[in-house]
Amino acid sequence: MTGDHSSKQYDADLETIRSKVLAMGGMVERQFQDAIASFRNGNLELAARVMKDDEAVNRLEVELDEACSNLIVRRQPTANDLRTVMATIKIITDLERVGDEATKIARNAIHLYKRGPIGPINHYETVRVIAEEASEMLRSALDSFARLDTDQATALIAQDASIDHGFRSITRSLATFMMEDPRTISTSIDTLWVAKAIERIGDHAKNIGEYVIYVVGGKDIRHTDFGAAKIAEAAED
Repeated sequence: MTGDHSSKQYDADLETIRSKVLAMGGMVERQFQDAIASFRNGNLELAARVMKDDEAVNRLEVELDEACSNLIVRRQPTANDLRTVMATIKIITDLERVGDEATKIARNAIHLYKRGPIGPINHYETVRVIAEEASEMLRSALDSFARLDTDQATALIAQDASIDHGFRSITRSLATFMMEDPRTISTSIDTLWVAKAIERIGDHAKNIGEYVIYVVGGKDIRHTDFGAAKIAEAAED
């Protein structure tokens, strides 16, 4: 009876943590959306709110890290249970870093609009496609974590490659603008930093997908060409 009670309490504690992690995910997802909106329309109050909200995200990271540590100490999980807790800790870290990147976007939005856009660059349209892709990736990553869906998690790897390609194209385009018209340098640099932050958010979303795969199958696919292997495997079937 004691063991059964302990197991049920562990499950309840872990589910409480998972719920809070998903709530944290909702917070950083909103941060990212608001940051992009402020970059698009110059809403400086919205940008300031994104930066303020990052404080709440940071506090939640500390709270959840402590909850996970306490869970390990009190319940001493083993095998798959321990794997789940460790992966959850890493997901919490990635979500906090998404909040950091959203804050960088908001900060660059403030710089851009206080100075005023210069030259022919449409700063928002330059990053719009990868911003939409990263937003979808983040939503999909959180969904895959909520449902422990490895197929959805695997798809994130291909999506991240698309964002990486888009970021490289943006870099080349902005470099051309700066060489041809030095007046565009300040606007181009602000836009480039925003594009880089978006690309990093895609990386963090992909990381979450990798941790989902680790939890479900026990396979650490970081730094491997797992996506290509899955595509080849599907082609053989």
